[in-house]
Amino acid sequence: MARFKYKGRNRQGIVTGKINANSRREAMEKVNYEGVRIIDIEEIPESFLTKDISLGGSVKLHHIVVFLRQFSTLLKAGVTVVEAIRILSAQTDSKMLSKVLKQVEGELREGQPLSDAFGKHPKIFDSLFINLVKAGEISGTLDETLERLGEHYEKQHRTRQKVISALSYPLVVGCIALGVVTFLLIAVVPTFVSMFDGVGGELPGITKFVLNVSNFAKDFWYIIFLFIILFILGILALNKNKKTKYYMDLIVLKIPVIGMIMQKAIIARMTRTLSSMLASSVPILQALSLVEKVVGNNVMADVIRNSRVSLEEGKSLAGPIEQHWAFPPLVSQMIVIGEESGSLDEMLAKVADFYEHEVDAATDRMKALLEPLMIVVLAGLVGIIVTAIVIPMFEIFDNIQNY
Repeated sequence: MARFKYKGRNRQGIVTGKINANSRREAMEKVNYEGVRIIDIEEIPESFLTKDISLGGSVKLHHIVVFLRQFSTLLKAGVTVVEAIRILSAQTDSKMLSKVLKQVEGELREGQPLSDAFGKHPKIFDSLFINLVKAGEISGTLDETLERLGEHYEKQHRTRQKVISALSYPLVVGCIALGVVTFLLIAVVPTFVSMFDGVGGELPGITKFVLNVSNFAKDFWYIIFLFIILFILGILALNKNKKTKYYMDLIVLKIPVIGMIMQKAIIARMTRTLSSMLASSVPILQALSLVEKVVGNNVMADVIRNSRVSLEEGKSLAGPIEQHWAFPPLVSQMIVIGEESGSLDEMLAKVADFYEHEVDAATDRMKALLEPLMIVVLAGLVGIIVTAIVIPMFEIFDNIQNY
């Protein structure tokens, strides 16, 4: 947002002042609204002291959902688009979203379409958002489109949170187990080494093994740490490369249990997105091209691309989907029914509902199975270390008593 200084005249005489606005035109409108007739107005050059400071450009999906629902409600109540944006920019809890909406308001007052104004902020509003808003503008059903878009993001957010929660649980417990085991190996086990050395005698095999692991962890901890860092950086590098990204996505889908959950979540996202776009009158080829970019998995993106090519050649959309192992028969069968009945958006929405429920059930089952399993693994690791320490101690006590 820019800052302007102005000189004008009101009933009291000549006045001067400063005002914040997204554009010169908006600044003039604000000054005129205050009852000042402008004589001169100019933008103040931006300096370090006047520049807006922003920590990151992300907006939580929750804030976007609330914004869309409120925007739709205001439009249905007869509020103009510009006025609705102005109201919501002051009402939202997100400072970043508020700042962006003020810029959108200024662009709307300069005569730009709403979709173009949103399109200037791709870090906040994705391509799906912009395309659906544009479709709503063209069809004259912007309020309904915004409401549908809000429902889409809300369901997508709920499914994503379920998957993240399910995958983060074993990761957190695993980190805790690693921390406990590391502490025992580095801080506890070495204190018993001198005791065992002083007594002499042959140590049990399990004790020798734990002592060797403890010595390695204590002497070469930096190598272990470096290996973990390099491993993470290697995974990130492979994931950024287009060729290796395909195989990384393939491996994810093949992982037992986790791959099944990811597969269902991706199908739910794909069918929900395609259903929302078709219901908003977006051409199906354009919708498929967009879904291919947002599906988030290159293996399934290739299938969608093949389906789009199949449709361009006059064949069925369901053909390539039916032939691929990543898509269960239900998906292709529902698409066939939708194509034949002319209700493809409704059939896709039903598929999305089904797989969203499947993700919920699968994540709950996974948590129920993993909780006791992780406890057993953690108890087993700690038990091995404790056993390796306790057995020689019993032998020491026996020697002392015999002596």
